[in-house]
Amino acid sequence: MATYSAPLREISFVLNEVLKAGRLAETVPAFSDATPEVMMEMIEAAAKFSEKELFPLNASGDIEGCTRHADNTVSVPKGFTEAFKAYSANGFVGICNPTEYGGLGLPYTLWKVVEEMVCSGNVAFALYPGLTGGCFEAILANGSEEQKNIFLPKLSSGQWTGTMLLTEPQAGTDLAAVKTKAIPQADGTYKLEGGKIFITSGEHEMAENIVHFALARIEGAVPGVKGLSTFVVPKYLVNADGSLGARNPIFCSAIEHKMGIHGSVTAVMNLDGAIGTIVGKPNEGIMNMFVMMNLARIMVGFQGLGQMELATQNAVRYALERKQPKPIIDFPDVRRMILQMKALTEGARVMAYETALYVDYAHHHPDAAVREEANDWVELNTPLVKAFCTDGAVDMGSTAIQVYGGHGFIAEHGIEQILRDSKILCLYEGTNGIQAMDLVRRKLFLNDGRAAKRFFALVQAAANGAGPEYAFIAEPLKKALGDLEFTTRWIHETFRSKPDEASFGCCDYLKAFSLVYLGYNWLRMAQAANSSGDEAFKATKLTTARYFASKLLTQVTPLCETVKSGAGDFMSLTAAQLAA
Repeated sequence: MATYSAPLREISFVLNEVLKAGRLAETVPAFSDATPEVMMEMIEAAAKFSEKELFPLNASGDIEGCTRHADNTVSVPKGFTEAFKAYSANGFVGICNPTEYGGLGLPYTLWKVVEEMVCSGNVAFALYPGLTGGCFEAILANGSEEQKNIFLPKLSSGQWTGTMLLTEPQAGTDLAAVKTKAIPQADGTYKLEGGKIFITSGEHEMAENIVHFALARIEGAVPGVKGLSTFVVPKYLVNADGSLGARNPIFCSAIEHKMGIHGSVTAVMNLDGAIGTIVGKPNEGIMNMFVMMNLARIMVGFQGLGQMELATQNAVRYALERKQPKPIIDFPDVRRMILQMKALTEGARVMAYETALYVDYAHHHPDAAVREEANDWVELNTPLVKAFCTDGAVDMGSTAIQVYGGHGFIAEHGIEQILRDSKILCLYEGTNGIQAMDLVRRKLFLNDGRAAKRFFALVQAAANGAGPEYAFIAEPLKKALGDLEFTTRWIHETFRSKPDEASFGCCDYLKAFSLVYLGYNWLRMAQAANSSGDEAFKATKLTTARYFASKLLTQVTPLCETVKSGAGDFMSLTAAQLAA
């Protein structure tokens, strides 16, 4: 059977020795109490919860799944409700929410570290508090004071949960096709009519109420995304005194039967005149929704990171235990797979944690210049974290099965579940192809490419400043960085006149960019590890850094060549010809 042990030594190393997260408490007054000791205390509590309470429900929840009943209610797997109440009671739901709305007021970074462990322990369970946090952020950013006071404290406590109602059968990536309509009422509310699909946590009875953050078109609004608005639509209407009122006519008509994440409810929701209140101004819904979606994309990246860790540590454990007749970890190909899993998972952790730190600085640092630069990093990193970590989860799940051999294909070992649970991560909150297009078509061009230029300068300075003992990674990093910069210039020059040519290799470009980022991370990890008094830890880190430098960083050059080869005549065939 699979096991999970939170990688506390690795988490502390990345936070405190590589990224120096203690600077948050030193430079951001809002986080003056969030010292490394306080952060690690909360992390250790969440680690214990993930190991002892959530992971034991992972396999059973996958087998049992969720059930819709004739009265439109949905039951979740056995143990989930009790675990959610305990999770809420521990304060994990509102870790980074402002104290005035019932949260703990701690850094977003801490929430994401906790989320990684929760997603390793039980990624299906993690979606219930995860979407609740996204709903909280959306209302906090754009809601009225009345909406904030009504909904945010209950979302922080976990007494109520949240969802995001976007997708419709005809409107996935193309939100301009949303048909759900909002009909104005005399009292200032709206009646919403329509249907939504793929709604995570859309119906359950783990909490007293469910707050749906919905995208709809006010009757008579202009077509396209410019005519969309956002609404809060609670499962139960809320009375003036905060108590629950009548059942709102928003119902689950079906639940999806999926490849994975069986413990998470994925609902088809019907709005039959459900009462909602508008969030923000009319026709600004797409901007309001992206507040939630951008942070949700980082959340999904952390889901991927959690699954990468789960796959990697189980592959390592099995390779140590399995003898044929010697431990299979001593066979070269298995050793290669283990080193590759460690190199990618540990490198991705630095990228994900650093992105979370930039979110904290962008939102809370007192210096406007620091906030601006941090926001640049968040914009640039979001598609990288979402796509690279989720593709990595699928790759690590597949590699873990390969390490196990035939036993990995058998359900009782719990490894094939990682692959099944992880594939959705590459699809929701914008497919990974959409993330690559976002990087190439938008993020590279923001503010005249300022974010990418800052990244290139920082990595170049780090590689140039590395001592001779780090030449094994600094030199290939310089080569990879040079190829990435040249390819970025090619994209800039080509995109304006030949967008298809520049976009055809966007997924390869995102992978190349991510590998350069991980090369920068491994240089920093090698430097930090050299200061460690733990000789075994140091040796493992340096060996893994050498593996990344020689076997993975070298992939950047051919990836860049593929990007620059463009679309050629591949876009010239008609759809009918291609289908023939």
